[in-house]
Amino acid sequence: MASIFTKIVNGEIPCYKIAEDENFLAFLDVNPNAKGHTLCIPKQEINKIFDMEEELYLGLMSFSRKIAKALEKTIECKRIGVAVVGLEVPHVHVHLIPLQDMDDMRFQRKVKLEKSEFEDLAKKIQEKI
Repeated sequence: MASIFTKIVNGEIPCYKIAEDENFLAFLDVNPNAKGHTLCIPKQEINKIFDMEEELYLGLMSFSRKIAKALEKTIECKRIGVAVVGLEVPHVHVHLIPLQDMDDMRFQRKVKLEKSEFEDLAKKIQEKI
């Protein structure tokens, strides 16, 4: 059965897309720890990050760096936190989280955004890439 991220890649489920190329997709997390919380994924469904072929892994890290730089230009923050946890969805994903303090990395802390806020934010980040 396809993961929720594969369904997003295939267009079966909508997302607030930030960027995409032939191998990777970045989109806003709909249950964010902080404003701008973004997920970067390989389009290929792979469960564990260290099971990725090295070239694809390095490509994901490079893609994630590009998105993190755009986030940093868009969201006022002290830095962009990075986490790869992956227990909740069996599809590799890199969390990029704009940080004001360490609590922003706690996955119990969430912020609420309206649909229009997600759309506006995605557009602003896209403009910084």
